[in-house]
Amino acid sequence: MSARPTALTEAAGIEVPLLCGAMYPCSNPELVAAVSEAGGLGIVQPISLTWVHGHDFREGLRLIRRLTSKPMGMNALIEESSRTYRLRMERWIDIALEEGVRFFVTSLGNPRWVVDRVRPSGGVVYHDVTERKWAVKGAEGGVDGLIAVNDRAGGHAGNRTAETLVEELGDLGLPLVCAGGIGNEGDFVAAMALGYVGAQLGTRFIATEECHAGAGYKQAIVDADASDVVLTERITGVPVAVLDTPSVRRLGTKAGPIARWMLRRRRTRHWMRTFYGLRSLWKLKRGLHRDAPGRDYWQAGKSVAGIRGIEPAGEIVRRFGAAWNRAEAGSGSRSRP
Repeated sequence: MSARPTALTEAAGIEVPLLCGAMYPCSNPELVAAVSEAGGLGIVQPISLTWVHGHDFREGLRLIRRLTSKPMGMNALIEESSRTYRLRMERWIDIALEEGVRFFVTSLGNPRWVVDRVRPSGGVVYHDVTERKWAVKGAEGGVDGLIAVNDRAGGHAGNRTAETLVEELGDLGLPLVCAGGIGNEGDFVAAMALGYVGAQLGTRFIATEECHAGAGYKQAIVDADASDVVLTERITGVPVAVLDTPSVRRLGTKAGPIARWMLRRRRTRHWMRTFYGLRSLWKLKRGLHRDAPGRDYWQAGKSVAGIRGIEPAGEIVRRFGAAWNRAEAGSGSRSRP
């Protein structure tokens, strides 16, 4: 389907240089499979798969495999929060390898141990970064590529533009995937023209038929514009991009003075982040479905500006792929990454 291979399509074994980013709580197996089946790469989020959607991890991967024979990926959140969590993540990675997963996206930590664990089996690791210092650490950790999270992303957004990240990271010699602000095929083609080898989409795939998010969440994305996305510190202690809903306004967007004090200090930072993390897991899980008032706590990025309907995930992948083909055909002999 893709007119010209990129470093991402070759590394992941896919046709369209498009990732369905791992989303807590929105990455259900049916969505992951639909994106992969259409030629992109669906990324499994283990906590979402097991805790939110209720699957044993191995059986969840096998369910996806029954829905598609195409490649899928796995997200590994590798922040060293506890020894128990580290052991659980190691086990999830081992199971993923046993079930044929070979593409891994790491975030929030040093990816070296993941690289060392998956590379003997032919695994590929791309690492989420928001700025150069984290990209350098990823490169030193041996990753195969970087997912450059910009200031238009949902969830933990960066503070740099897509253009700035290309300039800032381009000399590291690693393929760059654009994450943030891509709601339609025009956004996708524009990102590729900057020199990215692919794009990671999250918000766009929430507003799909396969995603298990509630109708209220999906419609809010369709109805929103970029100005409806705000940053809140009340989920994890650091800014997270969410839709500006009554629940967000009621709770506020700034961490309290005690929380800020604890987050600035090395000895208390871990405990505060753990508290925020556990609370946010529950809050975002409740917000997945709008079954009662006060559950409209919804992550989203500024790509909402380009999203105007709820549609099948596969149609999005195919439409983006067709737009990429047209752009490539129009570029003539101009080289691509």
